[in-house]
Amino acid sequence: MGSVVLYRVLQDLRDDEFKDFQWYLTKPEVMGGYKPIKECQLEKAERRDTVDLMVQTFTPEGALKVTKKVLEEMNRNDLVQKLPGTSSEPADI
Repeated sequence: MGSVVLYRVLQDLRDDEFKDFQWYLTKPEVMGGYKPIKECQLEKAERRDTVDLMVQTFTPEGALKVTKKVLEEMNRNDLVQKLPGTSSEPADI
């Protein structure tokens, strides 16, 4: 279910916002303790690929937390409200 929610939220981003979203995923200072994704992995990733990569990298719960944090950085609180709450913390990195 988490992947579907993430995908739907990313679909609500304009193309330029989606590129910004991916850029944030590479920045350690934004990731809230999660390991950033390498830029080369996101270079040609479309929305579905990005969701899959986030879930593989952060776990489904972690991907939701990271998505929330990035959307807050982007001032897209309207999309943050579409995400279910999460309570997991990042694993040791």
